Amino acid sequence: MNNMNIIDIDLNLLKVFEALHDEGGASRAALRLGLTQSAVSAALRRLRQVYDDPLFVRTGRGLSPTQRANQLKPLISEALGKCRQSLALLDPQASRFNGRSLSLGLSDDFEIAYGQALVEAVRRHAPGLRLIFRQTHSQIVAQGLLERSLDLALTSGGFAERLLSRVVLGEGDYLCLLDPTSLAPGQTSLSLEQFVEREQILVSSGGFVGIVDEALAVLGKGRKVCAATSHFAALGYLLKGSGYLATLPGHAATAIARATGLQALPCPLPLPRYPVELGWRTSGPQDPLVERVRAAVLEVFA
Repeated sequence: MNNMNIIDIDLNLLKVFEALHDEGGASRAALRLGLTQSAVSAALRRLRQVYDDPLFVRTGRGLSPTQRANQLKPLISEALGKCRQSLALLDPQASRFNGRSLSLGLSDDFEIAYGQALVEAVRRHAPGLRLIFRQTHSQIVAQGLLERSLDLALTSGGFAERLLSRVVLGEGDYLCLLDPTSLAPGQTSLSLEQFVEREQILVSSGGFVGIVDEALAVLGKGRKVCAATSHFAALGYLLKGSGYLATLPGHAATAIARATGLQALPCPLPLPRYPVELGWRTSGPQDPLVERVRAAVLEVFA
């Protein structure tokens, strides 16, 4: 598309492109846009002609974007975002968020602990918005924000890029999580010896060594890891009815214990605290929607 032929293009096609890329399927995109699936399919045929590319190819899980589609996505989303900003200027206080969505990147420990409170706060600050939680972590969060697959992100760091801003929301610590039936009657703490004697579940995004192993190595000790998982949400099922133990961020341990009947105990191993941070892109004018959701997150952590 260029100045020579833009007058011949229905710009509503860009909304269909955005919905297809976000939803990964024609039926889901149709529901989001309030169109029929046949109308979305017809729009996709026209988009393929405009960009001379398949854009989305069918896989076993829906429609997968091509390399060209991934290159187009940030440009199209930015263009649509500017149009939405211009409409918001008509009445900055009006609710213009029906049908819009915002992607908040976070790991599932934050989603478990704060997800419900975030949904409720966003409903107050941006009525009608659909909040999308997308999994991320500190090693990949900057890329997600810069590539615009994320609008905001909540992690323990990772916002060192020049084009990103951040605010520190607080500090986190670690707790141990285990089945209370594996404890002695009345036991409310673990010694370091009891800690290392137990078989443990490691939560890791990909590695086999965690912060616990590093801290134990300083003391000349090690632990027995019997299994590893990439999701904190699995711990309720992996620990229940067993003698295993997991060490995880305190906010997630407390929330999982409350929901599953597991018990959270102080970690007998000194572990460093970590910052809880909210990050966002700073290039270009800020979308009023992003500002409202940022205010909602700050309210939750206040």
